[in-house]
Amino acid sequence: MKLHQNEGTVDRVIRVVLGLALTGFALAAGLAAPLVYLVWAVAAIALVTGAVGICPLYALLGLGSRTGNR
Repeated sequence: MKLHQNEGTVDRVIRVVLGLALTGFALAAGLAAPLVYLVWAVAAIALVTGAVGICPLYALLGLGSRTGNR
């Protein structure tokens, strides 16, 4: 199954900004071990999906925020 880009520009920007904000929060907050790993994981997922424009969960659910056929 080949995944196609299913995120629009605004969605991608929000994900990247969220990922960067969570990364900064994890670095500055001094969270305990279990919670900091969760924050890092969510930040990584947000950054990667925002960078590549593909959200596997959107694909599974048949959703997407991308318009047009570009």
